[in-house]
Amino acid sequence: MGMKRGTTLAAAVVAVVLAATACGPSQDDAADTAKPAGAAAQATSQPAADGAAAPAGRLAVADSEQLGSVLTDSAGLTLYRFDKDTAKPPKSNCDGDCAKTWPVVAAGDVTATAGMDPALLGEVVRTDGTKQLTVAGWPAYRFDKDTKAGEFNGQGVGGVWFAFGPDGKKAAKAAAAPAPAGTAEAGAAEAGAGEAGAGEAGAAEAGAGLSVAKDPKLGDHIVDGKGMTVYRFKPDTAWPMVSKCVGDCLAKWPVVPPVDKADTKGITERNYLVLDRPDGRKQQTVDCWPVYTFTGDKKPGDINGQGVGGTWYAVAPDGKLITVQ
Repeated sequence: MGMKRGTTLAAAVVAVVLAATACGPSQDDAADTAKPAGAAAQATSQPAADGAAAPAGRLAVADSEQLGSVLTDSAGLTLYRFDKDTAKPPKSNCDGDCAKTWPVVAAGDVTATAGMDPALLGEVVRTDGTKQLTVAGWPAYRFDKDTKAGEFNGQGVGGVWFAFGPDGKKAAKAAAAPAPAGTAEAGAAEAGAGEAGAGEAGAAEAGAGLSVAKDPKLGDHIVDGKGMTVYRFKPDTAWPMVSKCVGDCLAKWPVVPPVDKADTKGITERNYLVLDRPDGRKQQTVDCWPVYTFTGDKKPGDINGQGVGGTWYAVAPDGKLITVQ
């Protein structure tokens, strides 16, 4: 296949999706239930009408605040790799319905972006005889729910799908380097740690765990170790397990950090899992639903977040919404 070095096409990546887990479809109401990743696709990034896979054209690198550098096709659509494939030797294990949800990227006249080693690009012959683009040996795909440039809704789906970095590895933002010792920034950080250290450690210890409280209006509902009401966000999904609360939303609705099962009381532990968020945080879930607290609750027993925006509700011990007002 003819390959040459090209120029970089910038694309702003703004969508945020969290890693999904092996949680099954929710039994909650239809508004809270998402389709599995293998459901029928309804997005625009589909194979051509004749069934042929679409080529990538001139590759580009998009800068994502969450993921760092992400490899895209010429239209700015994110390219993905599948953990169940192999790179040595290259082999795709995504066929049938999988390939409908994750359209393959056809091999052909693809151009490497500037700064990318063209030798990373190759091809693999699929079981149907067609040729698929590979990056560092890994077969390349798009995601049917990415409908425009800058989206990476496939990131972390099922814990096996990940955006490509320009080196063929999974896209990942490099950790920020610590401030050099002796600088003003380092001194300020150390001073802040000294002032808050013991108090924060004590608060964390006191705030560990989840339990069930009873409210005259809500009935039995989950609270954290400090007795603060725990909430769910209706736009979130349990299948795939995804949090839609990002950015400024998290300033008002902090995530509940992971809580050991042994440190819970009265919580239904079915699908009691931890969600790895793209921002690097880990979030507790109950029956696969991400859970949060509310900064508007000032003391144990407050339920000021109940019904906010028609999207935030307290959580029953089994993870379901409590929608009473």
